[in-house]
Amino acid sequence: MKLILIVVLNVGLVGLFFYLLRKKNLLSFMDGGKWWLTWLSIAIITLMDELTSVFYVAAESYLIVGVAAFVFIIAASILMRFLSSRMIEIAHILEKHGIRGGGVYSFSYLVLGPTMSFAAVASILVDYILTAAISTVAAVYNGSSFFSLSPVVIYGLMFLVVWSVAFLNIIGIRENARFTFFIFIAAAMILLTLIVSAAVDPSPGQFARASEGFHLSWSGLTEHGLFGGVSFFIFGISGVILAYSGIESVIQTAGLVKSWKDIRKAYIFLALTVGIVTPLITMLVLTRTDIDFRAHENDLVTFFARVVNGQVFAYFLGGLASFTLIMAVNTAFVASSELLERVAHRYGFDWLIKTNKADSLFRIHIMNATLFTVIIAVTAGSQEMLAHMYAVGLVASFTINMGALVYYRYSEGSEEIPDYHTSRTGTFVIFLLLLSVFGFIAYHKWQGFVLWAAAVTIFQIIGFRVAKRRAPEIQQFRKTDSPMELMFRIAEADETKDFHIHFRRQQETTPILDDPQTAYVTFYSPRSGSPPKLGQNHYLLTIFRESMAKRLVSLIYVLKYDFADRKLVFHLGWPTSNWVDRVSTGVMVYAIMRLPRRFPEFSFIMEYERIQKTVENLG
Repeated sequence: MKLILIVVLNVGLVGLFFYLLRKKNLLSFMDGGKWWLTWLSIAIITLMDELTSVFYVAAESYLIVGVAAFVFIIAASILMRFLSSRMIEIAHILEKHGIRGGGVYSFSYLVLGPTMSFAAVASILVDYILTAAISTVAAVYNGSSFFSLSPVVIYGLMFLVVWSVAFLNIIGIRENARFTFFIFIAAAMILLTLIVSAAVDPSPGQFARASEGFHLSWSGLTEHGLFGGVSFFIFGISGVILAYSGIESVIQTAGLVKSWKDIRKAYIFLALTVGIVTPLITMLVLTRTDIDFRAHENDLVTFFARVVNGQVFAYFLGGLASFTLIMAVNTAFVASSELLERVAHRYGFDWLIKTNKADSLFRIHIMNATLFTVIIAVTAGSQEMLAHMYAVGLVASFTINMGALVYYRYSEGSEEIPDYHTSRTGTFVIFLLLLSVFGFIAYHKWQGFVLWAAAVTIFQIIGFRVAKRRAPEIQQFRKTDSPMELMFRIAEADETKDFHIHFRRQQETTPILDDPQTAYVTFYSPRSGSPPKLGQNHYLLTIFRESMAKRLVSLIYVLKYDFADRKLVFHLGWPTSNWVDRVSTGVMVYAIMRLPRRFPEFSFIMEYERIQKTVENLG
């Protein structure tokens, strides 16, 4: 029965992949003179990154949570679906601001500023360092699980993997989407075969053990009151969060696709694949009664394959595990080099991003390989210790992402992203949950927290000094106008007539009126770049470390000082957001409503101009 199911499954997979490979533009396409990746390409690249956690997270989560770990991996999978919907929203916001790629770093830079964005850089960099380290360790242990090797040889293999991948990147050899797709085909066939084999051939007492896992989870959540239940849930999620490392990689690659809509499709694909496969494999492994989990911490899934389908199949799975984990090491090299390149380019550190003849960032690759080697040596190649360290950086990056999104949505509303936005309350709840998980891991896994805190501190010190001297905002400030220029225009206008000042949103591109009695003012954040100047009477003024409302009021105070006796008329756009948005931005709306009382000598008009639409009659 099992053999028939395996044959039917693999024949069906071969047919499916053969059909997909014949489709044109499956993985990439040319448009506008540029090659773009499809949503399937970036989804598979991320899937291969996420899939590596299958080979070590089952054992590590069992050591922390016990048999109930698979229940929390299911819960974490659901949480990741909500988190990914916020990642889509972040990609949409970045695209609206003309920013492509960069993920949490770009978003934290946009929302929180250059100095705080270095905390995000530190968190992501810690993630990449530990991704490479833990993937290297897992690759060697899974590949060598069938052989008796001395610790010296194992360490030698670990260092060989790191520096071999570094060498390949230095000479310019990188993975591509088509190659990754073929690895995905092999992974799909082997892992689905493993799932079917384990499902139709359970061990004695496996169903009772699964029932025990659900019972332990339920009793832990319900038998100790609300506080105890929440604490137990945070404890469980903290123990399994590594199962979904790599989920943020999709928005890191947003610059390779045409639109944020491709990001949405990629996350849906991940939800329907790795979001189901990871909990399923973990449940099948951890509910077995014929495996000593502690004795197989470093090769649990490979040993599980041998128990289910024999030694030959285990060789295939071990080879797949080693290969995909080594690819994860390569992903860490590529992603960290692209992150550091983005930061170095933004702040003018050209010496760090100097390339060789193969157009490779060789200095960054050598630096990364050294860091990866040091981490493996310091932790003595312990997969458990590396997992603890990795969890801190991973949750920190998630928390920074959600915190920045909460701040952005409650300050900006939903008007600029009408095509896709999520519940702010839901985002705030996710932020609180992730913050609690971060606090729990930081307290109980202090080695990882020390590494993360040290990296953040170093980057914050560097960031403060660098941002003060080299921040791109300095160039943006030079492009802006001074309030004095607006005052000169008012002074030159006819004093007997009203002088109209229109405040325009940054996204508005409608033509302006060239009138000596009219001026237009646009406030913008230097971090998102300056909007186009549409005329001589269009003034661009920056908002820096203050709210829009405060900047508006301060400008009117400046004008009041010199023109209290002039007939100034201020035109404000009508707020078109829904009532929830108006509540979230209530401070700004409240400040605008108070303007006539604060400045009774001036006139204020809140207006909305109907958008003209041209309808062509084709019939």
